[in-house]
Amino acid sequence: MIHIAADAGAPNSPNVYYDSAFDLEAAKILPGEYYVTKRNMVLVTVLGSCVAACIRDKNNGIGGMNHFMLPDRQADSGPASISARYGAFAMEVMINQLLKNGAQRQHLEAKLFGGASILRGVTSANVGMRNAEFALQYLQNERIAIASQDLLDLYPRKVYFFPASGRVLVKKIRSMHNQTIIEREQGYQSRLSETVIQGGVELF
Repeated sequence: MIHIAADAGAPNSPNVYYDSAFDLEAAKILPGEYYVTKRNMVLVTVLGSCVAACIRDKNNGIGGMNHFMLPDRQADSGPASISARYGAFAMEVMINQLLKNGAQRQHLEAKLFGGASILRGVTSANVGMRNAEFALQYLQNERIAIASQDLLDLYPRKVYFFPASGRVLVKKIRSMHNQTIIEREQGYQSRLSETVIQGGVELF
């Protein structure tokens, strides 16, 4: 079983606060979390090697954002691998929540962000590229249109997603004053390695 922090009201749900810059309620999405809303609000995350999928029903504005990384399993291969199963779950759990809240699958569109090369010392395949390639392939397989994307590169990104309108603001962080982003993603990657078990997938 996989547990990812869910929408408002769920245990360990993303932090919801008031953003005075946009005069809107906002939800901050950390690695391993997602958030779905019907309300006019902004969903915010900071991405390094992780990827965020911003998916919305373009007709009614119901939308959500997730923030995920594939487990680093060098022995994994093929569509049934633990990494692939976890990645699919990270997408499906949010899409299912969108549908439960009234979104229509045929009206879904996605915008993808992240997948930068910021995790130094990783000897396996490029983490950011693996995450980006998975997200692109998953959406293609599910026939969910990709309206825009900003993937790969060397810089972390701060992403603001407004589900009601579909608007996205992206700020590339070209100068990092501390190691918070890297430490947060390394911690997330470590938790994935420790909690992915043979024969199933179980996360924090």
